[in-house]
Amino acid sequence: MKRLHLSLNVSDLEASIAFHSSLFAEQPSVVHEDYAKWLLEDPRVNFVIEQATPETAGLTHAGIQAADSAELQGLYDRMTGTDAPWTGQGRTTCCYAESDKGWTTSPDGLPWEAFLTHRQTDVRRAAPSAAPCCVEAACCG
Repeated sequence: MKRLHLSLNVSDLEASIAFHSSLFAEQPSVVHEDYAKWLLEDPRVNFVIEQATPETAGLTHAGIQAADSAELQGLYDRMTGTDAPWTGQGRTTCCYAESDKGWTTSPDGLPWEAFLTHRQTDVRRAAPSAAPCCVEAACCG
């Protein structure tokens, strides 16, 4: 089953973790010095916050997390069926996870990703010589 993904930049990570933990009635499943993630079941959301400056706080991108490769291909098919630009990223390490990703952009310019996470990592992003973390700096600052 797919899961909605939202990623926000926040100016105070500690305060934001406390706020969202109270709002969601659970602690994040992943926490790093610059990042926190909740994998919520109700509502079914992959919710991420990342440390940023007050000037860059806010929604950075949205997405849909697939449960398996068939779901991911279906999402890719729907993304490429729009008039919006699409970038197939392939496998990359981004936001403390190794995933296969593809990106598009809404008519108002919001980046959307479709992804399948293979595993969590202790690495924020791939090395510069590897595939980029995200398209147009949508995440991983």
